[in-house]
Amino acid sequence: MAKVAFIGLGTMGYPMAGHLSRAGHFVTVDNRTEARADWWRADYSGKIAKTPAEAAHDAEIVFACVGRDADVREATLGPNGAFGAMKKGSVFVDHTTASASLARELGKAAEERGFGFIDAPVSGGQSGAEAGQLTIMCGGKPEDYPKAELLMMHYAKAMKLMGPWGAGQLTKMVNQICIAGVLAGLSEGMNFAERAGLDTTKVFEAISKGAAQSWQMDNRVKTMIEHKFDFGFAVDWMRKDLGMCIEEAKHNGAALPVTSLVDQFYAEVQKVGGARWDTSSLIERLRSRSF
Repeated sequence: MAKVAFIGLGTMGYPMAGHLSRAGHFVTVDNRTEARADWWRADYSGKIAKTPAEAAHDAEIVFACVGRDADVREATLGPNGAFGAMKKGSVFVDHTTASASLARELGKAAEERGFGFIDAPVSGGQSGAEAGQLTIMCGGKPEDYPKAELLMMHYAKAMKLMGPWGAGQLTKMVNQICIAGVLAGLSEGMNFAERAGLDTTKVFEAISKGAAQSWQMDNRVKTMIEHKFDFGFAVDWMRKDLGMCIEEAKHNGAALPVTSLVDQFYAEVQKVGGARWDTSSLIERLRSRSF
């Protein structure tokens, strides 16, 4: 069993750290809000640290799942960051969806200090984290990846090393670009069906067995029909991710016309109070308009 640390007990990190604890590993957790760390310890076995540095001290693998680039930088390189306390030969695994440039920066900083770094954003949402069925896209050195893989398997159904530092984040960007397009199409199709007077439940039962099928269709159509949008990934976070995709595309020359358009659609959802709705709420901007 390994000594591990987990920094960030949000919607995703809370159950992910829990899977490590239930697997028998000795887990030390750190969270910005102490009350949430207390709740975690009431649900699982482990130790609470007051800072990322305290959590990382003597850990073999340190995991993090926080919010944005600034949060990752604070948790790693800040005054009480984990990088100042990690021992040589250990590995830091960042599950945050962050920029590829930050991943490269942290990879170099870790190497200079004598330990490994893996950027490892996840896909699967809250339900995937709770069920231990996440997909993880990783970037880093081949010698560091197997150490992390042995532990990530406790909360993932699939994981792959995609290339050097930053490759995991770039792959997650591809994931988000694809999701944005699928949700835009699904929303337009549902709005069309509703305005045509069709029974939308029957429509999607019919087409979900053919080429139109997708994870979003299988898992979100029912709640979209019911105008329920409190499931999974929030609009605020999707806009953060799409913003990183658009920024990265400026550097690599990729054209993202659909992604840029969908990002603006989500901005409209935010304006009407849907910042915390899940991403399937894209349908609401169509329902509220006449074309």
